Amino acid sequence: MQTRLTKRNRHIHAENVIGRAIAMLCAAMLIILVLSISYFIASKGLATFFVNGVSLKEFLTGTTWDPEGEPAAFGVFPFILGSFLVTVLAAVIAAPLGIGAAIFMTEISPAFGKKILKPVIELLVGIPSVVYGYVGLTLLVPFIREQFEVLGFSVLAGGLVLALMILPTITSVAADAIEAVPQDLRNASLALGATRWQTIWHVVLHSALPGCLTAVVLGMARAFGEALAVQMVIGNTTKLPESILDPISTLTSGITLNMGNTIAGTPYNNALWSMALILLLMSFAFILILRILGRRKWASR
Repeated sequence: MQTRLTKRNRHIHAENVIGRAIAMLCAAMLIILVLSISYFIASKGLATFFVNGVSLKEFLTGTTWDPEGEPAAFGVFPFILGSFLVTVLAAVIAAPLGIGAAIFMTEISPAFGKKILKPVIELLVGIPSVVYGYVGLTLLVPFIREQFEVLGFSVLAGGLVLALMILPTITSVAADAIEAVPQDLRNASLALGATRWQTIWHVVLHSALPGCLTAVVLGMARAFGEALAVQMVIGNTTKLPESILDPISTLTSGITLNMGNTIAGTPYNNALWSMALILLLMSFAFILILRILGRRKWASR
């Protein structure tokens, strides 16, 4: 009997060692992959400043983009501005709608929310971005053109398309955060005489605030890196917009439209890699914000 237990313990120990080794190998491969991608993009992107001699200040704050001109101009501020404008506009539109839908799904009508609304939202997550872009191109752009007598391709069109795209992400993550609030907090609030809405607003939402903010940041991260859907409706011009009804371009659309027309190693190509480096740094910034939100302790009121 003792011999059998000893063999079994050895077998379990061997399985643990093998499982731990496989897990560590997978983690090491992920770390190496991230570092390799970061090094590759950084080595290409930094060549604009260390090889081609472009000023970092001129690159980030310049408003003229003419890499093939004489002299060449590498101002990417219009692209950066366009990315931030459509991302913030999409978040402003989608955040209240997404969190409101999450409240309805979890607190107001959980049966209807879980049976009908949640499957619909999951379906929206799986729709390709080109479909959103095509819908915006055929419906939204003509509508804006007719209502405001403008071109139609605009910051507003890009923001609305992105808002629709990130709405499922915000709703799903916010719903999970609200569901994670202990039921005892709701019962205690109701027992003290608070109404249902007061309980939702002052207790449930306050407790789920880090998760809701995480949902918004996740949505903004997806919106900031979206290329195809925005490219189809935003107009893709390097001129600074005077209003949200004017066209503009984003970092992602600028890269996708121009990368195939450049030669590797040229200043034009390196400048596009520098734009990709900005996108990578923004992705790291969003991840850092998520980590801070996940660790922060929110004091109760």
